Amino acid sequence: MTAQATILPPLVPENAPFSPEQRAWLNGFFAGLLSMDGGVQALSRDAATALLGNPLPGESQSAPAEEDDGAPWHDASIPIDERMEMAAGKPVKRRMYAAMAQQDCGQCGYLCESYSAAIAAGEEKKLNLCVPGGKETTRMLKKLFEELDGGGAAPAKPVATAPAAPAPAEPGRSRETPVEAAFLSKRAVSGEGSDKETNHVEIDLSACGLTYEPGDSFGLFATNAPELCEAVAARLGVAPDADVTHDGHTLPLSTWLSERVSLGAAPDALFELLGVYAENADDKQKLAKLAEGEDPDGDLATLDVLAALEKFPATTPPAAEFLGALDPLQPRLYSISSALSADPSKVSLTVAAVRYRIGDRTRLGLASTYLADRVAPGDKLKVYVQKAHGFALPKAGDTPIIMVGPGTGVAPFRSFLRERNATRATGGAWLFYGHQHEASDYYYREELEELQAAGALTKLSLAWSRDGAQKVYVQDRMREAGAELWSWLEKGAHFYVCGDAKRMAADVEKALVDVVATHGGKSADDAKSFVAGLKKAGRYQADVY
Repeated sequence: MTAQATILPPLVPENAPFSPEQRAWLNGFFAGLLSMDGGVQALSRDAATALLGNPLPGESQSAPAEEDDGAPWHDASIPIDERMEMAAGKPVKRRMYAAMAQQDCGQCGYLCESYSAAIAAGEEKKLNLCVPGGKETTRMLKKLFEELDGGGAAPAKPVATAPAAPAPAEPGRSRETPVEAAFLSKRAVSGEGSDKETNHVEIDLSACGLTYEPGDSFGLFATNAPELCEAVAARLGVAPDADVTHDGHTLPLSTWLSERVSLGAAPDALFELLGVYAENADDKQKLAKLAEGEDPDGDLATLDVLAALEKFPATTPPAAEFLGALDPLQPRLYSISSALSADPSKVSLTVAAVRYRIGDRTRLGLASTYLADRVAPGDKLKVYVQKAHGFALPKAGDTPIIMVGPGTGVAPFRSFLRERNATRATGGAWLFYGHQHEASDYYYREELEELQAAGALTKLSLAWSRDGAQKVYVQDRMREAGAELWSWLEKGAHFYVCGDAKRMAADVEKALVDVVATHGGKSADDAKSFVAGLKKAGRYQADVY
């Protein structure tokens, strides 16, 4: 998936008379306008000011000084401890912002900045909504939230004439308003012997009427595997069809476990609850440590909800309290790998099914195995489109594009190329693609060759990390082709990267800095500044996860 990491700075000042949700909606609206051609367009500052009733950042000194800090921690490749160090000394809501996973993926219903502001203002009570950040973000938010206790949060100022809240998002345009779409099919794009089971998934949009643009992401509400739900119910000693009342709703336990709560990594709140009901002193001590993020037995990383229950078999909490200690089941986002211009009325995803074994049990990725195993052609899925924030094709088809997407990171670039082929774009397109083995991991090989023959894909650089004596990655191919890569940048090419944020994307950025320094005749610092300039201009965009 994909959620996008290159973000335009918020355009709605914090002191504008809007709630965090309203500011998030407006920031997303303006970001969409400003990124339609991959860079900042000529939206009149006067027009934006008139819409907001307040000057934009940089035109007034009325905005709190701490908001004009540039948020240097807003980078998905920076570890949380480094992000928190960068935000040291800032107000609590800015440090909460730094604690987020920095992807603005939208799975929580906010952008990172508006989620942190809503928590700090007391308007959002849930601290466990950040899917990419997981437990480390939740723990940090909990720690920071304690600083607000006892009056730390400033009361909201009354507004004489508060603007009307933005109209609810239209159906299928947010996680709050999903629509139903029919599952069409899946086919393997990985070959025999691959370490990854990767599928090309197609979903019919004709009935719901959803549309999207290349670069957007597709939100999907999946359900937990039935066998996992049954095992958890058995461990609780409650029949799956027994009604359980929680959070004001009464539903069968099987429905709660399948559709409402996350059964992934055991949250700290579950360890706290188990500690309340534990009778053994040693268990109580271990559970207290686990709840604080310590790892007394060296197995914390492997404890999902079922494993946590199994680790402490003498401790069985009531079902309703158990449900209250779990995180909500969140939608999952995937980069769209199709283009409506070439694929009318449907959307395609490129999904690697996550399966791995710990002990005597196979663990399953939520949505990836839902799509691979638990849906059939014609089944209805709850879905929505997540509009891209700063990840889109340039508006002009004669602008060159350079794309770096190993593995499933190729997904949005398949969309880009299909769109550019359908619209007869002339700017040139260069794809860096790689994986482990050419024989089994060359996703969309025939399609890419056809796109090359059609002229939509101008240049293709391939890297296979396990086919030779030495490992070769996409960043190595970038350095090898450095002179030509620099010439494309000089011609105004837009640069895109999609994939793992903490390793691949960071290595790709380093390689690009090296290329700029070597072939652009720049010092290391000037090369970094050049790449930073590409980002500010919307010419370096990332969709990372």
